[in-house]
Amino acid sequence: MHGTCRVIIAAAFFMASFVAAAGQGTEDIPQHGAAIVLFDGSSLDAFDSFLKTKGLNSDPEHVFRLENGLIHISGAEFGYLITKREFANYYLRAEFKWGEATHPPREGMARDSGILYYIQGEQKVWPTSIEFQICEGQTGDFYMTDGAGLTGADGKRETGPPGSAARIRRFGEGPWQNVTGYRDPNGEIERPHGEWNLVELVAQGGHVKQYLNGKLVNEGSDAYPSSGKILIQSEGAEVFFRDIRLFPLE
Repeated sequence: MHGTCRVIIAAAFFMASFVAAAGQGTEDIPQHGAAIVLFDGSSLDAFDSFLKTKGLNSDPEHVFRLENGLIHISGAEFGYLITKREFANYYLRAEFKWGEATHPPREGMARDSGILYYIQGEQKVWPTSIEFQICEGQTGDFYMTDGAGLTGADGKRETGPPGSAARIRRFGEGPWQNVTGYRDPNGEIERPHGEWNLVELVAQGGHVKQYLNGKLVNEGSDAYPSSGKILIQSEGAEVFFRDIRLFPLE
């Protein structure tokens, strides 16, 4: 084959690979505007912190810290990082990977975190919201907390009781055991421990879609609330986040 042809073919292959990687999980993503960068590795300025026993912006044990361009959440106390702004109608993407440690009251249990959105009401553990569950063997489940409601893809509506939550399982979820390192025997979508995972959320007019590593894993409609702040949980497990970006939908 002529050298020039090889270069052209190689370049075309590279561009195709780049486009495929850049568009991972985005086949159904609506047209959107430019990114609002919530975290790019340089600061946590877009967030406040809240801990169950210490309240707002008091974190003496550094449960949340910026480390080597990542958000490092120790999980040692229940709480969260929460955006200072409210949002509605957006595409959100973030990457996470698990650390090693688990802590009471979830020591030895499945590593657990989550992204809660459409948050309304007072700051507490946990506020009125819908959750993109991030948990070993369950990532992609919906949890509707403290009065939040959502209609699942099967047409059944679930509303979280006051001070508690209701759940809608991700598509095809298998049996689950609450033990550290658990993986879904029905075909785990989450990557092996220690590897980065991509989570994506489309929240548009009360219709929500949740993606894990490029695959649609859950969908719901008629969300209540349908706007609000966004938070990242500390829930008993060490976890890292990076590259958190929100794109307003056009």
